[in-house]
Amino acid sequence: MKADAKLTEIEFSEKSAIVLGSEHEGISRLIRKKCDETVSIPMPGPIESFNVATSAAIAMYEYRRRFTLR
Repeated sequence: MKADAKLTEIEFSEKSAIVLGSEHEGISRLIRKKCDETVSIPMPGPIESFNVATSAAIAMYEYRRRFTLR
């Protein structure tokens, strides 16, 4: 997936929605148009992507980490 930014670089608002698509087809064009930005999870090495459950866990952890450490 082409993304606007990396998960570690974006600014979350306190009220954010995290939208995830299916592992094979992603999110639809219409849903993507409603999103403020698309993000990717930076990963070194040969792994190209995580499954959707793992991606969701990483994104929610990053969101929670930012608002807990304030």
